[in-house]
Amino acid sequence: MRVVGEIPHEACKITIFAWNNKYLIKLERGVIEQTFKVSEMDVTGDEDIKKMLEGKFMEKALSRFEEMEASLFDAIESLY
Repeated sequence: MRVVGEIPHEACKITIFAWNNKYLIKLERGVIEQTFKVSEMDVTGDEDIKKMLEGKFMEKALSRFEEMEASLFDAIESLY
């Protein structure tokens, strides 16, 4: 797996990897991660990946982070 690049974002860390004829888009915020796999056949390159990360995709991913963080917090709280 090789790092294609990092994309600056104010709300999370975004790293793009290339592996097994796929791009892996890794979004990280705190202890939560989301990873998306995109076939190299579905995009023309990393510029298409950058375009994907605009608008609705990132809005939904950031919303999902909030849901995931709440879920993790609830699970930890249920231990006590």
